[in-house]
Amino acid sequence: MNAQADDVLLPLLREQLRHDGFAFAKADAMASLLGPLPDFDAFAASWERLAPDTYLAARGRQRRRRHATFRVDETGAISQAPHQAHYQSLAYNTLQGDIERWFEPVEPGIAASATLAAILRLSHELFASLASAVPRWHVELHQFRIEAAAGAAGEPTPEGSHRDGVDYVLVLMIDRRNIARGTTTIHAPDGTALGDFTLAAPLDAALVDDHRVFHGVTPVEALDDTQPAHRDVLVVTFRATTG
Repeated sequence: MNAQADDVLLPLLREQLRHDGFAFAKADAMASLLGPLPDFDAFAASWERLAPDTYLAARGRQRRRRHATFRVDETGAISQAPHQAHYQSLAYNTLQGDIERWFEPVEPGIAASATLAAILRLSHELFASLASAVPRWHVELHQFRIEAAAGAAGEPTPEGSHRDGVDYVLVLMIDRRNIARGTTTIHAPDGTALGDFTLAAPLDAALVDDHRVFHGVTPVEALDDTQPAHRDVLVVTFRATTG
């Protein structure tokens, strides 16, 4: 992170999150905040090796993912936790709530990459500054690829506008190829539209206070039905914990 990013960009994002409950950060701002990412190309290439999301039944052919869990303590020290299930209650996921979902783990080299370390450090620096006296954070990360094909749109959020049941969420664009739509929408709990934007370039980011707003993504469609079409994102969630 350079000095300008630390002095200007980070406080701006904090204030947007504090005031609005969400923020959109463009790729150039995120690049300044994250600093050098020497292994980003290898990090992004790992999306080619994601496994189908078998919990989505027919939709599983259109969504691929990997999952990992980390711990971050109050000093910012990051450690990977043993591989575990992803769980959401029905209150937050009406399609797949109240079940333990075991996804293929994030590859060891990706979990240990400099790019992911920078993403987790920045996320902690941003989110911890908005929450006082949190002793540690339970962090989950999800690599998602949403695919679209002829006559079959891909659904980034098949559950619709939702909350994740955590404290904060980062959605980071990794790659967008031959895709139309895929607009991120932000809503108040009563359904009032608060904003929308499209993550288009690698490192474009959405930041969400999960207690205050709902978020969703419109279906994605292939621009050219004869060519592969996908939307690759990294989703990182932070939940305060005492354990």
